[in-house]
Amino acid sequence: MATTTGLRRAATGVGVAGPGAPLHHGKNKQLSRGAITMVLLVAPSVVLLLLINAYPLIYAANQSLHKGSLIITGKFVGFANYTDVLTRPAFWQAARFTLIFTLVGVFGSWLIGLALALLLRTRIPGGTVFKVLLMLPWVVPIVVSSTAWNWLVATPSSPVPALAERLGFGQLLFLADPTLAAITVCVFKVWVSFPFMMLMTSAALASVDTTVYEAANMDGATKWQQLTQITLPIVSRSTYISWILMTIFCVNDFPTIFLLTGGGPVTATSSLVVLAYRTVFQDFQTGPGVAIAFLMTIVLVIISTVLYRQIRKGETA
Repeated sequence: MATTTGLRRAATGVGVAGPGAPLHHGKNKQLSRGAITMVLLVAPSVVLLLLINAYPLIYAANQSLHKGSLIITGKFVGFANYTDVLTRPAFWQAARFTLIFTLVGVFGSWLIGLALALLLRTRIPGGTVFKVLLMLPWVVPIVVSSTAWNWLVATPSSPVPALAERLGFGQLLFLADPTLAAITVCVFKVWVSFPFMMLMTSAALASVDTTVYEAANMDGATKWQQLTQITLPIVSRSTYISWILMTIFCVNDFPTIFLLTGGGPVTATSSLVVLAYRTVFQDFQTGPGVAIAFLMTIVLVIISTVLYRQIRKGETA
């Protein structure tokens, strides 16, 4: 009798376990239809991204393997352009300045942004207005900012050199001396970048429950202990993301350097992206110039991967 009942249920689509038993076949059909729908929805965006990014990337990679110009591809030379670039002293000088510029830009802007985010978290008079004013270096176009800084430091009669001379530091030529020019460019990068770090840190701090700090105060934790053992671990994910983004911004930053110093004096502030630009558009050596850009990309991918793994470790910890 039970067998007959089971067969009847099977014939009518009802499982032996009862009317509430799931129909896996129907669910599989729904999943397959949903997957097809998702693919159809995503396909136009993927195709568009491939057309916009893949073709220029493939074309540039092909250019880096040829000895040509902006007009003609030239003959195939394989990896000779990469070998040529890696043996140039100018490349390693630019790589050294890019490293310094990136380290100062990332960690300098992060430290200032973190300090200001913590300050704005407290109740200070006019905090909202103060926060808006702090956003100006990032909001103002880079052309305007670089013009203002040129006016401040470019000539001996500019306000900052004139003030330094009156204070007894002598005549300081901030954009003519190689060391001072490098320092000026790095400080300028921190100036235009710290608002971004401040926003990232402020957004992360907004999700922190204040009761955590109240409990820490009751346990007798100092402000430094609260910062290093509570605040920084909680905002670590946002910190790593901001480091990745700022590293990319610094390595690829062309206008900040070019508008302020043009890569000079001589090549003191010439980063890899400025060197790539000069190699392609001034020396008309397309292959070596594009090879420099691809080497930059490889380094950025490695750095981003390392920092991304730190994010994943923080999530699984």
